[in-house]
Parts: sequence; C-alpha cells; structure tokens
Amino acid sequence: MRFYRSLSPIKAMTFDLDDTLYNNEPVIQNAEQQLTSYIAEHYPLASAMSQQQWLAIKHKLIQTEPALASDMGQLRMRTLQQALAQDVSDEPALSEAAKACFDCFYHARSAFTLSDSVHSVMQALAQKVPLVAITNGNVDPHTTGLAPHFKMIFHASVTRPAKPARHMFDETAALLNIKPEQILHVGDNLEKDVKGAIDAGFQAAWFAANRPMDLRKEPVTVLPHVALTQLENLILLVD
Repeated sequence: MRFYRSLSPIKAMTFDLDDTLYNNEPVIQNAEQQLTSYIAEHYPLASAMSQQQWLAIKHKLIQTEPALASDMGQLRMRTLQQALAQDVSDEPALSEAAKACFDCFYHARSAFTLSDSVHSVMQALAQKVPLVAITNGNVDPHTTGLAPHFKMIFHASVTRPAKPARHMFDETAALLNIKPEQILHVGDNLEKDVKGAIDAGFQAAWFAANRPMDLRKEPVTVLPHVALTQLENLILLVD
C-alpha cells in the first residue's frame, strides 16, 4: 500500500466493479463469442457484417443520441435492432430478436464466479461501513453474488452519466447522507474512477484486478490518495 495524499476518516466506501473486483476482459470476450455464435445461427445477414459495420452503427447512434454513450445496455440493444433489421422486417419480431440476442450476451456477461477472497473482503468491509457500487458497466450483481455486499448499486445510464461525471458520486453522498470527503472510492481506472472521485470531493483508492499495479504504465492526470497492493488493504483503512 502506498499513500500519495492524507486520508480523512472513512465513513463509507464506493466501488467500481469491472476490472476492480474481477478481471472483466475474458468475461466480455466469452460473451461476445457466444453472441456471435448465436447471431450466426439465426441471422445470416447480420452475421455477415464486418466489425467496422457494427462499430459504425454504434458511432452513429451515439452521434444522434450522446446519452447512449453512458448506457452500455441500451447502446447494445439499439445496435442489435439496427443490425438485425436486415434479417427481420416485422417490428414486433425484430424487438423479440434483439432481446433474445441481448439476453444471450447479458447472461454470459454476468456468468462468472468471484473469488472467495473478494467476498471475504467485501463482507468484512460491509460490517464496518456502508458500501455502494458505482459502475459504468451493466453486469448483473445478483448473478455474480455481489449484490448482498452493497446498500445500492448505481449503473450509468441515459439519465445517469457515466464516470468520470460526478452524477453517481453525488447520488451516493446524498443517499448515505455522508460528506463526500468521508467516502473512499475504489476503482481501477485513473481517469474515470480516481479523477472522477476526486473531482466529486471523494477520496480515491486505486486498485486493478486485471493488471500490475504500476503507475508508471498508467495515464496519470491526478494521483489517488492511496494505491493498494491487494484488496485486503482496505480493511486496514477503516476502524
């Protein structure tokens, strides 16, 4: 554990999820593979689209509705609807097809098991301070078993801007009725999590589950209050 700023007493903690409490990349890769296989089996025209064509749909949607950039679920659903329209012309059937594809991805996206050590740390922390999750992703915390650790789970959406916007940080402070400077946010991304938290008046702990903890290899614009060497370090920071 390395400290870069003085820590004030911690009365609550917030957590990013993807790549903070688990390595998200292989999970997403598996989900994308399952979705690709499902589309290939049922929708040949959409399956024949190139990656560039899929990305073009996403970029066009975001240009038209910028708020979609904060909602990974809605963005994926809308992208699927446009792509599958080549195979399905009936509107109700198109909606059903998009939902079936989305459900295929979403199930696989949340179908992983957290380590016992992560659950142990979260259980120990939850006994000491309230915990809230603040995520830009759309993982299902009930499927993963994370939900019981948190008093609330905020997902970025079209009405809730993604980090580093301060919206979810402000919501958390209001929900808990705790001053921002008494809340420690834990996340892997130095821009979205660390800078986002500090800009919102929170304290920030940097921890990544998917890569070495080496600030020299990160795009640093602001230093965290503390960099952790292991998630268990958090237990030492609360009474």
